[in-house]
Amino acid sequence: MTTAPASSRTARAAGLSRTRRLRPGRALLDVLGLAVALAWVFPVYWMLLSALTPNALIRQIPPSFLPSHATWANFRRVLLDPGFASALRMSLEVTAATVAIVLFLAFLAALAVSRYRFRGRRTFILAILFIQMLPAEGLFIAQYKMLSSVGAAVPVLGLNSVLGLTVLYSAAIIPFTVWMLRGFVAGVPVELEEAAMVDGLSRPRAFLRITFPLLAPGLVASGVYAFLQAWNEFTVALVALPDASAQTLPLWLRGFLNASVNRGVDWAQVMAASSLIAVPVIIFFMIVQNRMTSGLVAGAVKG
Repeated sequence: MTTAPASSRTARAAGLSRTRRLRPGRALLDVLGLAVALAWVFPVYWMLLSALTPNALIRQIPPSFLPSHATWANFRRVLLDPGFASALRMSLEVTAATVAIVLFLAFLAALAVSRYRFRGRRTFILAILFIQMLPAEGLFIAQYKMLSSVGAAVPVLGLNSVLGLTVLYSAAIIPFTVWMLRGFVAGVPVELEEAAMVDGLSRPRAFLRITFPLLAPGLVASGVYAFLQAWNEFTVALVALPDASAQTLPLWLRGFLNASVNRGVDWAQVMAASSLIAVPVIIFFMIVQNRMTSGLVAGAVKG
């Protein structure tokens, strides 16, 4: 029977001693991370709990942290509200159109800025940064007058229109999306395309088969950003949609809250409406998260 050398036993003992010293610090970090996660999750949990609780019991003291009187009545009342369906349809149309336009234009701009050297390139990049510094509130009057004047000639691009609001959203989201995609495009070596072209592929086919799959995570991340910005936006929609018959979900929720003021705010229904507004965001993220992961390696396989 052989015994381990003294040096090996010493090294093993030193490693165990180091591990024991690190465990308290690691446990503290685990507890801190768990506390942060709970602090982040609790508002969402409280929103869902309030949505399932009768309004008369929401403000009871002491509060109940478990759904002891759960009911779906609040969700039914929200879904039966006549304005919910029209607001949902308008939000979906505006968001889908905004995401498509933003990704298309921002992707082309990011490719041009990252892969080509042209006159005015630096000025264009600085302009993107400058636009981000402008406060959105400072553009409200100009945006309203622009849509009002354009709508007089082309009603589909004026106030209370899907296309008019989409144009405003796209103009606000594209600059940051270009900057975001520029980093992804710059991170993919151009030599990959050149190697594929040496193997006989044309430049468009080399880009589509080699480079584009590697850029899929960046496109998905940019799409998620654009989706969240368009879906949750309130102030621009408040300016561009003055008519009560044309509302996105955030505007509808504001009106739904104001309608309850005279009889006291029905926080249970407000929370139920807020939960329903969050559902499309969750569904969208569940659809794209797998593609975000698969896109990381899809472009690395040639052939």
